[in-house]
Amino acid sequence: HLMRSGRPGPVLIDLPVDVQQTEIDFDIDTYEPLPVHKPRATRAQAEKVLAMLALAERPVIVAGGGIINADAADLLVELAELLDVPVIPTLMGWGAIPDDHPLMAGMAGLQTAHRYGNATLLAADFVLGIGNRWANRHTGGLEVYRRGRTFVHIDIEPTQIGRVFAPDYGVVSDAKAALEKLVEVALDEMPPDRGVWVKECQERKQTLHRRTNFDSVPIKPQRVYQEMNLTFGKDVRYVSTIGLSQIGGGQFLHVYKPRHWINCGQAGPLGWTVPAALGVAVADPDTTVVALSGDYDFQFMIEELAVGAHFNIPYLQVLVNNSYLGLIRQAQRAFDMDYQVSLAFDNVNAPELGGYGVDHVKVAEGLGCKAIRVHDPDEISAAFEEAQKLMAEFRVPVVVEVILERITNIAMGADLDAITEFEEIADAEILSRG
Repeated sequence: HLMRSGRPGPVLIDLPVDVQQTEIDFDIDTYEPLPVHKPRATRAQAEKVLAMLALAERPVIVAGGGIINADAADLLVELAELLDVPVIPTLMGWGAIPDDHPLMAGMAGLQTAHRYGNATLLAADFVLGIGNRWANRHTGGLEVYRRGRTFVHIDIEPTQIGRVFAPDYGVVSDAKAALEKLVEVALDEMPPDRGVWVKECQERKQTLHRRTNFDSVPIKPQRVYQEMNLTFGKDVRYVSTIGLSQIGGGQFLHVYKPRHWINCGQAGPLGWTVPAALGVAVADPDTTVVALSGDYDFQFMIEELAVGAHFNIPYLQVLVNNSYLGLIRQAQRAFDMDYQVSLAFDNVNAPELGGYGVDHVKVAEGLGCKAIRVHDPDEISAAFEEAQKLMAEFRVPVVVEVILERITNIAMGADLDAITEFEEIADAEILSRG
């Protein structure tokens, strides 16, 4: 009952041995589980929220993972369209509105965010958060994040309301129940004309993409994500954990459907990607599953590849290898350090690696899988296509290792208005290609 009620999550049940071994009389035929408790917003609360929103000139909706959990993405899109209000998904809510929807305004945050998403949130005067936590990687410094904006927070978990900061109005409700009431009220009202605001948001989205079309060798990671977008299309399910690879994925990949970005959120479980991808591939064997890892996340539980080979679970593992603990290295820049974060060494069994250390191709093959190594950016797309053929033929995980330049700094900062950008804006040609 606890596990399924409110915000779903794990529950520890500690049963002593004598309890485990005791037999009792139990009538399974008449058993009914305790009903799941989900608080529901009232119409009066929905009217209050929309009355506050109607006073705003530049409102946005922050769509959190609670919308995904509640299977309420369609209702979110319907509400956004009825109100003509741009949507900023969180990292856990990515996919609740398609990336190519006119009202998808981009993600905001310190790392897994878009330049246009941050710019739009900073320009907003009203923020309606639904099913989100105001996690610090999304908000950054609260003084900057809150300045000049009115906040409404809707969440299923009462302790989340006001936990990070006190909103101007809070509603404890399941995201789907709240969205149903909001849509019900919105259908009865005529929203103000927000055409100018929406057009401003769309203009930022069209002009503030970070550059990805790099042709250098060794390969820059941005180019890998560009090729992933061009190759895998809108139906792919991405799986990623933490590190610069995840941050780059959040900045450069595109997600179009709920549960097509499977991520550990703000947790830091190195090695999670491979077993998580296997689980996603088992849950949805008819959809291409693409996992994204840096070299250390991949090495952390690389032996799980054998599970995929054992049980014939094909998925595509993109391994962006810079032979570094890249996020830690970048964090050490502030202290003029580069200490114990390099994974590079001269492999006596694989001199062709040029000092990049572990031979991931041989390890993957030794675990019963297939693997491809790429050194040239123009060969990335062909490698992805070949990997999909190998997946279909051998029914095992296939690793595509892309040898990156050793050091690439990815945009991030401490406040939404102080993100350090290391690369220029994308050119018009790449923007036109999506």
